[in-house]
Amino acid sequence: MKSFIVFLVSLSAAGGNPQGEVKTLNDDPENSKQLKGVCITPGCVKSAATLLEMINPEMDPCEDFYEFACGTFIKETTIPDDKTSIGSFTVLGEKLNMRLRKLFESSPKPDEPEVYKSVRKYFSACMDEDNIEETGRQELLRIINELGGWPTLQEDQWNQDNFSFHDLEEVANRIGLFTGVILSFGISTNLDNSTRRIMEVDQPGLGLDREYLIKGFEDKDVQAYYSYMVDTAVYLGAQRKVAEQELKESLMFELKIAEITLPQEERRNTSALNNQMTIEEGNKLYPGFNWTQHINNMHNSLEVPLTSNEVINVAVPKYIIKLAEYLPTVPARVQSNYQVWRYIKSILSLMDKEVRQIQLKFSKALTGKEELSPRWETCVKATSSKFYFYEGSLTNAIGSMYAKEYFPESSKLVAEEMVNSIKDEFKLMLDELEWMDAITKSAAQTKVDKMAQIIGYAREIINNTLINEFYEGLSISSTSYLQNYLDLSNYISNYYIREFRKPIDNQSWKNRGGAAVVNAFYSSKENSIKFPAGILDGIFFKDDRPSYMNYGAIGSVVGHEITHGFDDRGSQKDGDGNLVNWWQQETKQTYLQRAQCIIEQYGNFTVDVADEVLNVNGINTQGENIADNGGFKQAYRAYERLVKMKGEELSLPGLPYTPRQLFWLSGASIWCSSIRDEALKSRVLTDPHSPSRFRVNGSFRNQKEFSKDWNCPRESPMNPEKKCTVW
Repeated sequence: MKSFIVFLVSLSAAGGNPQGEVKTLNDDPENSKQLKGVCITPGCVKSAATLLEMINPEMDPCEDFYEFACGTFIKETTIPDDKTSIGSFTVLGEKLNMRLRKLFESSPKPDEPEVYKSVRKYFSACMDEDNIEETGRQELLRIINELGGWPTLQEDQWNQDNFSFHDLEEVANRIGLFTGVILSFGISTNLDNSTRRIMEVDQPGLGLDREYLIKGFEDKDVQAYYSYMVDTAVYLGAQRKVAEQELKESLMFELKIAEITLPQEERRNTSALNNQMTIEEGNKLYPGFNWTQHINNMHNSLEVPLTSNEVINVAVPKYIIKLAEYLPTVPARVQSNYQVWRYIKSILSLMDKEVRQIQLKFSKALTGKEELSPRWETCVKATSSKFYFYEGSLTNAIGSMYAKEYFPESSKLVAEEMVNSIKDEFKLMLDELEWMDAITKSAAQTKVDKMAQIIGYAREIINNTLINEFYEGLSISSTSYLQNYLDLSNYISNYYIREFRKPIDNQSWKNRGGAAVVNAFYSSKENSIKFPAGILDGIFFKDDRPSYMNYGAIGSVVGHEITHGFDDRGSQKDGDGNLVNWWQQETKQTYLQRAQCIIEQYGNFTVDVADEVLNVNGINTQGENIADNGGFKQAYRAYERLVKMKGEELSLPGLPYTPRQLFWLSGASIWCSSIRDEALKSRVLTDPHSPSRFRVNGSFRNQKEFSKDWNCPRESPMNPEKKCTVW
């Protein structure tokens, strides 16, 4: 965010509130007596300046708090042509990316870990646009040739003899490409035993989200995807008419695949996705090719190959049965055209500018993005984020580089103290629950006690010896950006294979080193909460500002992640990360009724996007909505407890609001965002998070403390009679 000069001016009382006057710091003599003025430290002045740039004081906070807290930000924010939205997350993300750029472009230090060279090489190869322009298309054609050709390019020269989709998958896997485009075979954590890995068979990911594809071929967004396919083929040398005919058949094939996959709503029940059986038993769902052989070919460096008696998890048996019925009716040429398209699509962002403009055309249709991002930004994101969630990726190395340079120990200690206080508050909330029986309550308390926390980074990642040991055998050294990508992809795949039969240590630092990202996470398989160094900054967190600002912002995020352990999905696992029903039946039913209130409440929220009015998907967003509501409640209560121990804090200069009102403003400020219509539509259709407006208004209207602090009349929009509460 830009730096600014702060003018200490008095603002008018927040909005007109005909039914109940909003209480502010200046209106309440008792608060003035307690606080004895305002805070004018640099941290307070900066915090006040940030809020002043966001608040719309003309809006009644009891009518629409999001507009009150973020209205000026939204009004005065122009979304750059290379962005789909601008908000608090993206502002902090840009700061992080600039820092990472400095690290990636810096000169090596004599004693640094060897893997830092690979990080810099990956980045520099991405930045070498001249080499990509010169060699990119030929490299892509070479990959296609290794795959056996793309029928729409080869036309009559393509040989379909002995074709099978699983053989083609094996070839793509050996190259280092994204696989699992018709049927996915991969390594996952055993849902019954979180200390072991298991082979899992699942439905595939799709080239365009299912929520779009099920609208059919004539839908304008599906048509944009079709044009993307055709334009890519023409770029590679296909005749346009041939590409249009053949890739339409492939798209119709993908539409059918989408139709028989399980929708998101039906994948929230983890128990339904846990169907463990031997490979031989699973193979009976799809007779016709040898699963044991295929799995071993896909993971050919396994020390002990799998036998047909190995237990695997078949996540969606229904999909496999339907695929086994449908796929034999699809010509080999159609299957191959689709598969090769998906393999190519996964690496197009690594290619020259011409093909990235084809990508941009498609992106514009779905997100409104007008221009390609600056090359340095593209390469920073590609280096730091492409494989972020994969074990064995560069995540630990980059986190190590970032933590050493940009995250002081003082910030880590302040954040740890706050996380501990919010966890303690959640335990107190559990004690007070009247709807939860004693047995279930005890299990819930145990789960909180076992919940691991990683604040900023795992300390091991700044140990050069450990980092060198972790990355032994990895060397990213090619001048080719594509080859570096494929080499890293293969290294990650081999890492999973190497670890497959080893016990999982859920307390290990190796899966917790992702310091350089603006996000926070709950892992149900580890029962852990993670707050990377990247998000412990800016509007979310500063160790030199009042606690109500930190508790409202990052504190609500902390509570959010804790609550994920008890949302509709997290609540299905116990404190060890195992899929165990630790609920008494009657209590579970009460819980589901409370969750249903959230589902219906958010499902009635709508957004206007161009000519469409779309409802929020209350089912798909319920987990995040439950977490948002629980997060703000925990953070507020923890802050109240802090005040009782340490006394009232000073307010901010130039803002006529009490510390508790500033808590809510701080909490809302992290969700301030301006977004393009196309991107908003995409989020409503596909994102498990509600749009930002409802993350604020939906959560706050359920909090009685909010209505009290802002003196909102009963039945005002922000203080409805019916409130939904899960935790």
